[in-house]
Amino acid sequence: MGCVIIGIAGGTGSGKSTFTNRIKEEFGDRVSVIYYDNYYKAHDDIPLEERKLINYDHPDSFETDLLVRHLEKLKKGEAIECPVYDYTVHNRTDKTNTILPADVIIVEGILVLYDKRLSEMMDIKIYVDADADERILRRVVRDVKERGRDVEGIARQYLTTVKPMHYAFVEPTKYKADIVINSGLNDVAFDVIKVKIETLLKYSDWVAGSPQ
Repeated sequence: MGCVIIGIAGGTGSGKSTFTNRIKEEFGDRVSVIYYDNYYKAHDDIPLEERKLINYDHPDSFETDLLVRHLEKLKKGEAIECPVYDYTVHNRTDKTNTILPADVIIVEGILVLYDKRLSEMMDIKIYVDADADERILRRVVRDVKERGRDVEGIARQYLTTVKPMHYAFVEPTKYKADIVINSGLNDVAFDVIKVKIETLLKYSDWVAGSPQ
């Protein structure tokens, strides 16, 4: 099965999910989404208070080997069992989420363009850039509302790991991107990506229908 793999990277709170959701809404069931955050390594052997102190913004915090294997399976037309991460306890759960193969596979996360193996699998590489002040404000609102965090803890994590890791590992990956956009709500960028996806899908359909 031929499929289009899109990587959507960018700093925390940059608008990655907004742009991802717009593509998903446009192409519907033809799109499957994988969130890189679900591939954080499991830390069942570490107490909660210690898990809170782990640097989750370093590339080594992800089980990237597993994600690469999963993408290879999806490209072959096979379903995968994606891990499920629980932000409230800073750990993976014992549950999985079935991801079906689709015409378009979106991989979203802060570091999806960092690993060479992942980057080379992607047909379209997008980096969502945004002002640092806007990003931290969005992160505070999200973490308080959705992840049960307190403002003091968010600030500590941002200053000790999120901010330095952003400049060390995340921001440099925008130079690997095919397109850098300033907002998940950028209509011109969305239209460009929409047309590119449609073109790649037509080519994939043509290849699949061609006599071997």
